[in-house]
Amino acid sequence: MAVDLPEVHAAALNVTRGFVAGVGPEQWSGPTPCADWDVRALVNHIVSGNYWAAELGVGKTIEEVGDGLDGDVLGDDPTAAYLTSADLAAAVFRAPGAMQRPCAVSYGPVPGEVYCGHRFVDVLIHGWDVAKATGQDPALPPNLVEACIEVVEPQAELLAGSGMFGTGVDAAGSSDRQTQLLAMLGRRP
Repeated sequence: MAVDLPEVHAAALNVTRGFVAGVGPEQWSGPTPCADWDVRALVNHIVSGNYWAAELGVGKTIEEVGDGLDGDVLGDDPTAAYLTSADLAAAVFRAPGAMQRPCAVSYGPVPGEVYCGHRFVDVLIHGWDVAKATGQDPALPPNLVEACIEVVEPQAELLAGSGMFGTGVDAAGSSDRQTQLLAMLGRRP
């Protein structure tokens, strides 16, 4: 399967949108599968990443963005902040030439297609984290699971070495593709 990165990224943003909207008022300070973050901090990470994508995806450098996206970007309405950031992130990667445009990320510069792939993985997997943390059904659409596996498999060692995702979860023998994907990224379903 050839992955249409802008479209699977946008679809992952929509899936995670539902999970964020499903967070109850009393759940924002609850624990998540990401040991260092409660639900609010995890959603803040996703939203901040979306805003970064909107800036870096149009050619800005980290220095040009500066510290404007540091700290809490959720404000009083985390769901609204997510919606705004998701729309911006989807649009930047769907723009003509976005997959070829260099993005000056912390591990780059890299072509937009590499950055979009990483944002796709981040949004989808952290969406699962939000769902899991808040008692929602964490089932991911099978087509996005397959696309994510296609993006992750060639980079598995790089992603493990980056520290961005956990490691050491064995899903050998599982025929459930979501379980396999989650294990590749250090999650215990």
